[in-house]
Amino acid sequence: MKKYFLLTPGPTPIPPQVAQKESLPILHHRTDEFGQVFVEVINGLKYVFQTKNETLLMTSSGTGAMESTVANLLSPGDEVIVASSGVFGDRWAKICDAYGIKVIKLDSEWGRSVEPQNIEETLRSNPKIKAVFTTHTETSTGVVNDLKTIGEIVDKTEAVLVIDAISGLGAQTLYTDDWKLDVVVSGSQKGFMCAPGLAFVCISPKAWKYVETAKCPRFYWDYRRMKKSVSEKQTPFTPAVTLVVSLAESLRMIKEEGLEKIFARTHKLATVTRAALKSLNLKLFADEKCACDVLTSAMVPDGIEGGKIVKTLRQEFGISIAGGQEKLKGKIIRLAHMGYIDQFDLIVGFAGLEIVLGRLGHKVEPGRAVGVAEKILGEHDKNV
Repeated sequence: MKKYFLLTPGPTPIPPQVAQKESLPILHHRTDEFGQVFVEVINGLKYVFQTKNETLLMTSSGTGAMESTVANLLSPGDEVIVASSGVFGDRWAKICDAYGIKVIKLDSEWGRSVEPQNIEETLRSNPKIKAVFTTHTETSTGVVNDLKTIGEIVDKTEAVLVIDAISGLGAQTLYTDDWKLDVVVSGSQKGFMCAPGLAFVCISPKAWKYVETAKCPRFYWDYRRMKKSVSEKQTPFTPAVTLVVSLAESLRMIKEEGLEKIFARTHKLATVTRAALKSLNLKLFADEKCACDVLTSAMVPDGIEGGKIVKTLRQEFGISIAGGQEKLKGKIIRLAHMGYIDQFDLIVGFAGLEIVLGRLGHKVEPGRAVGVAEKILGEHDKNV
């Protein structure tokens, strides 16, 4: 018999009370009963987004929601900035390319955040820019970008700011309206503690003007159709009904705990994880000045293949962590500490890492990471 511990940055563990909602008799999506749940979900999403803007729900992956922003805001030939700090920043550029959008790409070194100053200078020298795309927390590298500063910069122009907050929303500080973020997308399978399959978008009045004039082809992704359906307490097409019902429960849990406490808890777990991994003589990959709170990335020791660490942890101990992506494949490991993941899940993960790294020839002091974690967790924090 083996227990399973999910420490990946998506999907993340689902609370039992949320999972139970998926087993209830299914509601028809054109009934008052579903409409009541749908309205509760939309209002709950606005709380998590920290917005009064129009908020839409779609049955889709997070990438689908990303694509929907391009389809709804732009026309072929439009010029945009993509500020990338990893795989998912690069994804913005690939989506724009597919729609015939001209991309000015601002790349940051992986492990470092995007530079707001570079965005400001590029906007100044390219007044025809229609949109700026970037990420909140870059899941592939473990960095967080300074959206508040970027928002202030873009707000002074005619361009709109579009954010991939798929891994960070509901786990790390993000204030859509206060930070002047025009379009923010997210998904159900990370900080929202639900199964994959739902995506969300909130759109500012400034961005809605672009929606009305965009010429990219759209049907399923059409925000105008979605907006009309929201006013009717439904979606334009059949949604993943059971996921919507379970999302209502997770949103209740989030609101009951409160966003500020969630942010503080996630930050503390990030602090614990970084200290524990350092105690295992692992070098952190992301610059600690811009390391995000939702996951930690660490370099794999010389002479060890990262995939072997991930595979052994999963097969022998039931512990799932993530490896590196694209050019970081085999070179880093990633541990999440967001959503329903708690301190004891992480302690199990640290113990498993100690054993596996030791087996693979890395010098490890048994119990060291667990002890470091316990010491930090033992320090009382009234905000957590």
